[in-house]
Order: sequence, then C-alpha cells, then structure tokens
Amino acid sequence: MLLLTRVHVRTAIFSSITNTSNVQRYFSNVSRLKVLFFGTDHFSLPSLKSIHKNLINNGRVERLEVVTSFKAAKNPVKQYSRTAGIPMHDWVACTPGIARTFDLGVVVSFGHLIPETFINSFDRGMLNVHASLLPKLRGAAPIVHAIANGEQRTGISIMRIKPKQFDVGEILLQSSVSIGRDTLMPQLHDELAAIGADCLITCIEDLESYYQRLTVQNDTEATYAPKIDQKFAEIRWQDSTAVNVYDRYRSLYGLRPLLTTFGGEVVKIFKLSCNSDNQPVPPISPRPGQLEYSKRSKQLSVRCGDGRSLAILQLSVGGKKTLTGQDFYNGFLSKVNPSERYFK
Repeated sequence: MLLLTRVHVRTAIFSSITNTSNVQRYFSNVSRLKVLFFGTDHFSLPSLKSIHKNLINNGRVERLEVVTSFKAAKNPVKQYSRTAGIPMHDWVACTPGIARTFDLGVVVSFGHLIPETFINSFDRGMLNVHASLLPKLRGAAPIVHAIANGEQRTGISIMRIKPKQFDVGEILLQSSVSIGRDTLMPQLHDELAAIGADCLITCIEDLESYYQRLTVQNDTEATYAPKIDQKFAEIRWQDSTAVNVYDRYRSLYGLRPLLTTFGGEVVKIFKLSCNSDNQPVPPISPRPGQLEYSKRSKQLSVRCGDGRSLAILQLSVGGKKTLTGQDFYNGFLSKVNPSERYFK
C-alpha cells in the first residue's frame, strides 16, 4: 500500500514539472537510498566502509548515518565513523523517529534485537548480513560454531529482518566459502566480513530485483549457533576425539583459550597442533587426558578420547605466564608421578 501511495505522489509531482531537465534530475535522485547502519564490531566495519564508499562515489546510497554503542570499548565502527565524518547515534538514545527519516536499515553484527517499531519505520525494510548459509547456524556465533562443528563450507546470507526473532527473514542473496582443515577463526571471520560487504552492496544497488526474488527459509532445516561462554571452551578429554578438540581450538582461536585442569590448577591452552590423520592408535589406548613428553622432539602431547594425541605448543597454569611444552615439562610434569600426568 505504501508503494502505491508513493507512485501516486510521484505522478502528481511529475505532472507539475514542466522543465525536462528537472524531470530527469528528479527521477535520477528519487531511487537513491537513505541508509541507517547498525553495527559495533570488526565484522561490521567492511560493510560500513562499502556503503560509505558507495555514497562517496554517488552510487545508490544518497545518505548514510550510523547507530552504534557509544559505551563499547574500542568500537571500530564508532572510530571509523568519527574519522570519516559520518553522523552517529547512540543506540540507547536512538528512536524510531530517527529511523523514519531513512529508507533502508542495515544491520551487521549489532548484537541487539531490533524492536518492531524500528523495523516498521523503514519503508524499504531492514537488511542483515549474517555469517552463515541460513537457515543453518542461526544465532550470535555462526563462525565459531561452523568451525567447531567441523563444517567444510559456510557462507554469507543477506536477509530481511523480521521482528521478535533473530535470523528468520527471507533471503535476498547467499555466497558460500570453503573452510580449510586448518583454518582458524580470525581468517574465516575476515573472509566472511569482506564477502558480506560485497554481497550487501550488490543487494543495495539492485534492491528491487532482489526483493522480487526473496527466498523463504525452511525452518525444518534450521540449526543454531548460540553465544559462546566459558563452558564452551572447557574440554572433556574422555568425550572428545582429537579432531573434536582441534576443531574447538580453531573455532576459539583469538577469542579465548581452551580450558582444562592439571593438579587442581586451571590450564589455558593457547596453541596446539593436530596430526591425527596419519597417527596410529596405540594397541592399548592411554587414559584420555594423559600427558606425554618427548625429550628428543621436546614435544608435549595429550591423549584424547579416541586414543589419538594433540601436540600442546603454548599453555599456562594457574593464570601465570605462557609456557612452551618444554617449559611445562620442566616446571610441572617432571615433578609429578607418571600416574598423575594427565589433564582432567
């Protein structure tokens, strides 16, 4: 109904304009979009930069402002917006009245559920850049869960935002990427952020065509990627294969270390490597969590639930300084009975 009303308004304006150059100027400007961007972190930043570049180059974007958290420490969206001279609004003070002065809302890694009153304020709706191939991995941490689950592919989805629920709206565009066996979270994060920015601009430039080809998500195929917490980093050696632990390590790399205990002290594992593909399982499997040290190779390893081992490269004990495997052996492992040399 709103689109029909706009057509009628445009027709009335057209009939009142007699100068041909004015007619051409009017219609060349009317299709451009006023965009209000919602974002806070490093995943948001490439999308904001792409929209800003589109604005500077006189593309589809006619006006750009940003909604972010002014309290967030080291907020890259806030820093870039300030440097680039993009007007900003603090999320806690932003109102639907502000949103109503824009055509399109864009949300990228914002972290807040957008109220229905905001969504309804944009006559072109709101778009979201989500880092998975929806309906797979709906939720706050799709990149982490994709790696932790051992997925071989993931991707980007550009979707319309619906009220009251995260990640359930219709899909405009998707782009898939492969996940290498040794890909770490920061690498995949940056790759998806860049692809998401490209896909977003593609949709903005031809928004009407993509809206005509919307794909409804199949809820029966949905999987979930909830926000991670400390428990997600805790390793239960008896229940985990070497590949499981390695995938969990890759998924959390750069976010938080894996957690276990040794002699009642909390151990943080910062770096490890996996050679399970060509590693034979011993005839008599060691106890899960058992620690072994090779003086010849100076390598510390831990056995997993499938009998295969992982090499521990960097760790800390009790919140103290970071140690190599050799440091840990000299300072801790060599001083306890072999029967007590294991992670719990």
